[in-house]
Amino acid sequence: MRRPPLTLGVVVGVVCVTAETLLALPLARMASTSPLGLVYLPGILLVSYFWGLPLGVVTALGSGLVYDLFLIPPTHRITLFNSWSWIALVVFLVVALLVSGAAALLRALLLEADERRCEADVSAGTARLLLRADHLCAVLPVVARRLARDLGLPSLAVKFGPVGDDRSHTTLPLSDEGTRFGSLVVPADLPETTLRRLRERVVPSLEAALVAARHREAAACALAASRDELARVAEEQAALRRVATLVARGVRPTEIFGAVAREMGLIVNADHTAIERYEPDRTVVLMSSWSASDGGPPPPVGLRRRLHEEGLSALVLRTGQPEMIMVDETTAGELGRWARDEENGVAIGGPIVVEGRLWGVMITFFRGLERRPEGVEERMRDFTELVVTAISNALARDELAASRARVVAASDETRHRIERDLHDGAQQRLVSLGLQVRMAEAAVPPELPELRQQLSHTAEGLTLVLEDLRELSRGIHPAILSKGGLGPALKMLARRSAVPVDLRVRVAERLPERVEVAVYYIVSESLTNVAKHARASLVGVDVQATAEGATVVIRDDGAGGADPAKGSGLIGLSDRVQALDGTIEITSPIGHGTTLTAVIPIRDG
Repeated sequence: MRRPPLTLGVVVGVVCVTAETLLALPLARMASTSPLGLVYLPGILLVSYFWGLPLGVVTALGSGLVYDLFLIPPTHRITLFNSWSWIALVVFLVVALLVSGAAALLRALLLEADERRCEADVSAGTARLLLRADHLCAVLPVVARRLARDLGLPSLAVKFGPVGDDRSHTTLPLSDEGTRFGSLVVPADLPETTLRRLRERVVPSLEAALVAARHREAAACALAASRDELARVAEEQAALRRVATLVARGVRPTEIFGAVAREMGLIVNADHTAIERYEPDRTVVLMSSWSASDGGPPPPVGLRRRLHEEGLSALVLRTGQPEMIMVDETTAGELGRWARDEENGVAIGGPIVVEGRLWGVMITFFRGLERRPEGVEERMRDFTELVVTAISNALARDELAASRARVVAASDETRHRIERDLHDGAQQRLVSLGLQVRMAEAAVPPELPELRQQLSHTAEGLTLVLEDLRELSRGIHPAILSKGGLGPALKMLARRSAVPVDLRVRVAERLPERVEVAVYYIVSESLTNVAKHARASLVGVDVQATAEGATVVIRDDGAGGADPAKGSGLIGLSDRVQALDGTIEITSPIGHGTTLTAVIPIRDG
């Protein structure tokens, strides 16, 4: 609050004394003159409040002089030392001076209160700016401008860290628990009272706001870093869960390798990823690759290349540990192609160890030599473990499938051998023995009818035994299947079925023997089950073969309710189909018949 001009204060004082005297003169005629000095107090109070104590004292003395001249008898002369009336004048002067001092003190207190209010507003505004700022250093110039404007300073700056000496500026230290962290820089020509005010009032509140803002920024940065880390971990876990789901579902390793390459590239923010398998002849085979950019078609899976002694794959093969190399256009292999297509970069390789043997290498490529990713080896290790699990599962599954296939093949071969042995051995001997019995019967004299009849019965018995043996051999392995193929063998089964069969066979050429045998036994076992359990009136058999595989669909209109878990025949069919890497599905709602669908792939052994 600025004071009005001193000249105006003098004029106001004269006007107040004149007006108060004119007011007091009529009152002096009606009352005693002693209390009339109170009339001059408002003017003294007014001048002292707005123009300060000196002018207030002058106004008080002038008011006392006029009071003595015009209101204290004898009037129109100074009576201070001529009579006892000076006592009233002294009392007036003392009261006037006290009023003047009280007015000046009141103004000072009000000014100080206003300054403190302004300082509180400035501190509050500064704190709001600092605490709402996302970046503390970026908001410091705005805070400095507002402080300079609100405090009425020509310039002001808030700086962190050490500030160099400058004669044109004065630095006020900003500290936190005795540790200096910044400075408040103000012009050097400021009055000492202003500097003291800044040091005692502004600096403490500014320090508190800056410390709080720094702590908030640190907490926000820590929270953001924690949030980013949690998001990264959640994303990484989601990627690992997706790959683990594929592993658990038992999908083909090639599909798992592709998923691993893609998920790992996205997680570590790589530009290219690849999975390679080591071969005994010092070559590597590309199992999968992924690229973040569309720089052309990816290299084909199964691409084989020789190991380069300075390359990353060879380095991992030698050490058996994760390795990192700088990649340029001279680097051989897939990494060199990436470097030529993009720019130089950094490549990191992680070993893939399966059952104690170094199986392959997982590679990530980052564009630009300045990029030094952190923690990539840790993340690659998690994906490598999933790849190892997938490979182990695939090996175990392949071994199991091969074992089951060998068991089925051995069983079929044994059946076939027994059928040949029966056909070429026992059946032929029975036929020969039957012919000999018939010849003996023909040679019996007429006078021995009983012997002829006995030989006839023996020949018929041998014929029945032969028929039974032929039926047995057909059950073990149908010769018609080996000689005529799937169509005639299925027609024979349809003719022998106790339930009418609607047979449709769409097979253009002979199928592999294992496939034909599997289809034959699927149809044979299904027809047997229908005759024994289904109480059906019709069975539909549909066999179709394509280049990919053979599909068998068998439907009946029987009672339904077939449960593979309760039937050894169905379990055996399932084992036979799965041994050939096929699938079998049985749908049998109660009262609505049974449908069996089997798909057997056709490929070279």
